[in-house]
Formats: sequence, C-alpha cells, structure tokens
Amino acid sequence: MRVVSLLLFSALVGCTPGAPPAGSGSAAAAATTIDVSLTSSSVAATAYGSAGGFAPAVTTIALGTSVRFVNVDSFSHTSTSISAATFPAASPFGGAALNESGSTLSGGWSSGTLGAGTASQPLLADKTGTYLYGCFFHYSAPMRGAIVVK
Repeated sequence: MRVVSLLLFSALVGCTPGAPPAGSGSAAAAATTIDVSLTSSSVAATAYGSAGGFAPAVTTIALGTSVRFVNVDSFSHTSTSISAATFPAASPFGGAALNESGSTLSGGWSSGTLGAGTASQPLLADKTGTYLYGCFFHYSAPMRGAIVVK
C-alpha cells in the first residue's frame, strides 16, 4: 500500500501545473570542468602558443556555460586570465593572481591559489571570444590554456 501511495504522490508532483520540468533549473545548467595538473597534462602546440598543465589545453564551450577549474594535482596552482591574443613569453602575473577574483570570463579572473583537490569559483562564459589563462606558479612550464566561447 505504501508503494502505491508513493507512486501516486510522485506522479501527481510531476504533473503539478507551473512546476519546472524535470532536469530544469540551475542544477541542469551547462557546466564544464577543466582539470588542473602540471604532472598529467602534457604540453601541446595551440594557435596561441605552447599550452599544457590544463586538460584540455583548449576548451570550446557555448555562450552561457560556466567553467570551473579543479586541481587534480598535489601542487598548488592558479588559473588566471591573460589579456592577450597569444601567450606572452614571460609570465604576465603579479601577486593579485594569488587571490580569487572575477565571476565572468570577459571580466578577467583568477582562481586564487588552488590547493590539491580544490576547485575554483564558477566563471560564466558571458561573451563570445577566446580567453587565455595560465598558472602563476608554473607559467614557464608552460602551464597555460585557452577557452573559446561560441
């Protein structure tokens, strides 16, 4: 009897007028994770220069998608935006890269220092374009990547 009542309740809740459809809302919003690891992500040639340490090295996402960086390594890293069309030869980062900032790709951001097993704040792909980024600690490794928003 309890099983029948539970099934009837579930069916009624699913058909409630004005209720959001299953799978809608912020939990179902598009999200992309970029792995951060100096040791497991090899260096690759990209249209922007050598990249590595982030997987994938170039991530293509749709407008409106959120991105999070997850440190799957045992070293501390950052993911910090670079305002350039190609990767600069020398590190473009100052001490501000060590502090979390920003919430959109177009506004510039830094994850701040990500310890092992930690994740960055979500970053909204709010405008189309190409966004370069790198690691404050390992930029010359080269620990760099790109996000292309279409």
